[in-house]
Amino acid sequence: MKLSILGSTGSIGTQALEVAEAVPEIEIVGLTAHSNIELLESQARRFRPLAVAVMEEGSALKLQRTLAGEKIEVYYGMEGLEIIASLSSADMVLNSLVGNIGLMPTVKAIDAGKDIALANKETLVSAGELIMKRVREKQVALRPVDSEHSAIFQCLQGNSGNEVRKIHLTASGGPFKDKTKEELEMVTVEDALKHPNWSMGRKITVDSATYMNKGLEVIEAKWLFNLSLEQIEVLVHPQSIIHSMVEFMDGSVMAQLGEPDMRTPIQYALTYPKRVEGPAHKIDFFTRNKLTFEPPDMEKFPCLRLAFDAVKTGGTMPAVLNGANEEAVDGFLKGRLCFTDIPRLIEMTMDAYTVKYDFDLEDALEADRWAREYLRKV
Repeated sequence: MKLSILGSTGSIGTQALEVAEAVPEIEIVGLTAHSNIELLESQARRFRPLAVAVMEEGSALKLQRTLAGEKIEVYYGMEGLEIIASLSSADMVLNSLVGNIGLMPTVKAIDAGKDIALANKETLVSAGELIMKRVREKQVALRPVDSEHSAIFQCLQGNSGNEVRKIHLTASGGPFKDKTKEELEMVTVEDALKHPNWSMGRKITVDSATYMNKGLEVIEAKWLFNLSLEQIEVLVHPQSIIHSMVEFMDGSVMAQLGEPDMRTPIQYALTYPKRVEGPAHKIDFFTRNKLTFEPPDMEKFPCLRLAFDAVKTGGTMPAVLNGANEEAVDGFLKGRLCFTDIPRLIEMTMDAYTVKYDFDLEDALEADRWAREYLRKV
């Protein structure tokens, strides 16, 4: 299987390359990075793809010089991302970009007939209905990479025709689960980046701390599995061993368990339907012998409520939610906002927006731009 990876220098991308090293059937044909050209160069020399891309022209020119002598094409900008996403030699595209920048490369890959391994949840948050319609029209596969959605996908295997009563989407609770609302006012960026279980990028780690990551996953699950909001329940499961569960109409519940290691869902998306030996850690039930569950506190962590509100409203509102969140998290990471400003400003942005219900991809992108510009001004 020939694979292009969008975002190969990030957390998901680097772990996907570990999987590719362990699974000989996977051949890398395309890689992209935002600005980490030193790591991208190293990856290019190790995996020898046909093409790579970075965002800035200057970085691309530097990469061309350092890769001189290698038979590797170098592209840049959004056009470069879209070229790698639609390489004729690729069978599948793993989209591990962070943020709404991943939307159009996903569209280009689908239109080019590529199967998609999707870790960029913003694609489905901003334009889930449009993307899933396009997937059906182009008859490509879209396989989830998020651990929770991969768990649901795995639990549904062999159950075609069996009606789902509910899915139980698990959440770790993040680093602040037991803090008071007053204590949340004082948390620092360093505090927010100390996730108790998972090793992730900065933006996603902050999203986990605010529960927005779970909110985005609720929206993603709705579109991936054609569910109503009433069929989606969030459970706080601090051990992160059960990655999600599916409850069927007879009351039976199927769960997927494993260590909190993203290489497992990445590998399943890339090798489906086969399960092969890989690099992920294996679970030891004699040490992992405690599983607890509790409801999420949506008063203390309002980002989760805002995500439910956005998908209930529908139309372009989820795109506004996502754009406002990206802008607010960036402000927090850069020290301009405090932790509790994130949900406050997102809700303010949503309240100020007029929803468009009959919308296309450009409308979704415009809603995202509007939200960012509005939040910068308030």
